[in-house]
Amino acid sequence: MKKYIIVAITTTLLFVSCAKDEDYLNRTPTDILTEEQVFSDPQVVLSVIADLYDRYYDFAWIQDWSSMSQFNIAFWSEQGRYGSFQNSDYGYGDWGTWDYGYVRDINLFIERCEAATQLSDQDKQRFLAEARFLRASYYFELVKRMGGVPLILEAEEYDFSGDATYLRHPRETEAGIYDFVISEAEAIKDLLPSDVETKSRATKAAVLAMESRAALYAASIAKYGATTPQVSLPAGEVGIASSKANAYYHKALTAAQEIIDGEAGNYSLYEKKPDLADNFASIFYDKIGNNEVIFVEDYKLQSGKVHGFTISNQPRYGAEEEEGGRTNPSLNFVQSFETLAGEFKPLPTTDASGAPIYYDNIGDIFENRDARLAGSVILPGSSFKGREVDIWAGYQLGDGSIISGDSRGQQKEVGDMGTVQVVGFDGPIDGLEFTAQTGFYIRKFQDPKAASGQRGVQSDIWQIRYRYAEVLLNAAEAAFELSQNDLAANYLNQVRNRAGLLTPLTAGDVTFDRIVHERYVELAFEGHFFFDMKRWRIAHKVLDGVNISADDFTENIGNALKRKTQPYGLWPYKVYDPGSVDNGKFLFKIVKPSRVTAADRFRFGNYYSKIGDDVINNNPKITRNPNQ
Repeated sequence: MKKYIIVAITTTLLFVSCAKDEDYLNRTPTDILTEEQVFSDPQVVLSVIADLYDRYYDFAWIQDWSSMSQFNIAFWSEQGRYGSFQNSDYGYGDWGTWDYGYVRDINLFIERCEAATQLSDQDKQRFLAEARFLRASYYFELVKRMGGVPLILEAEEYDFSGDATYLRHPRETEAGIYDFVISEAEAIKDLLPSDVETKSRATKAAVLAMESRAALYAASIAKYGATTPQVSLPAGEVGIASSKANAYYHKALTAAQEIIDGEAGNYSLYEKKPDLADNFASIFYDKIGNNEVIFVEDYKLQSGKVHGFTISNQPRYGAEEEEGGRTNPSLNFVQSFETLAGEFKPLPTTDASGAPIYYDNIGDIFENRDARLAGSVILPGSSFKGREVDIWAGYQLGDGSIISGDSRGQQKEVGDMGTVQVVGFDGPIDGLEFTAQTGFYIRKFQDPKAASGQRGVQSDIWQIRYRYAEVLLNAAEAAFELSQNDLAANYLNQVRNRAGLLTPLTAGDVTFDRIVHERYVELAFEGHFFFDMKRWRIAHKVLDGVNISADDFTENIGNALKRKTQPYGLWPYKVYDPGSVDNGKFLFKIVKPSRVTAADRFRFGNYYSKIGDDVINNNPKITRNPNQ
């Protein structure tokens, strides 16, 4: 009986299956939403635009630690990266981008959102403004790197006719792309919320910050491009007429002042901690009531979206899983910070006769400096996650000889002390990766939370794209270029006061060198330095391919054209000289890591990245960038 039931059921299933084949093949998919379904539900639309946010382009990206410390602001203590300090020339294609697939996806979103009939007007307006912000942001990224590019504002379709020439577009002028970014910002700024608490979606302040930065870049290229006439193209795809400079500076200043005056929300400098170095470091990880931060890519623990910046860069000694140490800030950068009295002075390692200066404590040499130094760099004698870093290079004996080691924390015999540790567990040890080969570790963007250095946990520190201090510096620069030096000094002093500098700048103190310096020390590792050098047309002078000597470090500190072709370090040594008054003290030596064998050379052809041959072969209307 059981057998017959099974046969009957099987026969029935076969019959039903055969009868329903046609219905099965024509069945509506249950795992794919139609365009109408997507654009009728604001939560689904939000998930679509979230993907577009996730594809936002950053030059310095927290998930790629080396991208944040290029151009000798740091040495990379990782064996596979030493080659970056052994090749003189940058490639013409370096830093390029040409993602018109991203542009097309944004254009499709805009078109479909505009056609939607079931979204509320409020939701629709915000989604469209956000998409336009993202599109303008990417065109800004394109023009910074490539110069003028085709400006495509609708999703084009190939008609399969065999003739695709109608899809070929010439490059817009460089000024034309900047004008588009600025005009889009003006068009959408009042369509977005003025909400200080919204950080990872576009707001009025984010749009104005973009506009201010873009207008400042355009103005600089118009003014300083005249010094490099060879970096231009006759039809304007590269280069902006000098006559346009002041108009752009006015736009940059006006956009910045809308934020400063509170028209986009109550933004302000972060000033929550009494220790000014800790206060500066906290800007980048404190997510509660942080009114300095304007626009970010956010991360969240246990959400699947975290990053390993701290794993890669924390002090290695005592770190979770003994991992870290890769970004070693250079002495070039460290010595850029002023004294609290506002003076540019080298870190004193020798006296006027050339004899070493001895310090009672390893950190004394860094005392009374701009607080942004210790807020950006983990210095010898400082601590991270409650543990003092162990950075010292060895013992110097009374006869000047050195006893050190080639492994972390190595022990050897030293005089009557017997067998003792002769080098720090954090180095510096020349050529040993993951140690502080310059004598320094990076502090900015490090996550002080417990377990942030574990692979299974990682970090949720956000990637800051726009913050209020930059807005103040943008305003200061624009005001300076418009001969409003009193106003420029006011904006600069707000940023400097937060760093503990005691002498306010006067109008007469505001110079081009001062503008360059303030941006260099305030915005380090945030992706600005490269584009600043390019827009001011000084990159080929700062990175001129000439070697740096140790003597160069005492000269021209604070000069915008100071050479930065090679990263150097500063190594502390303990003195072992029983009977001497200096026994047990510290001295310092300027060193160049031995893996640094070349001096970086930025060529005129590097001011704009190469447009790929594949792009030009497919579209003869695209002109090549100059000097390549």
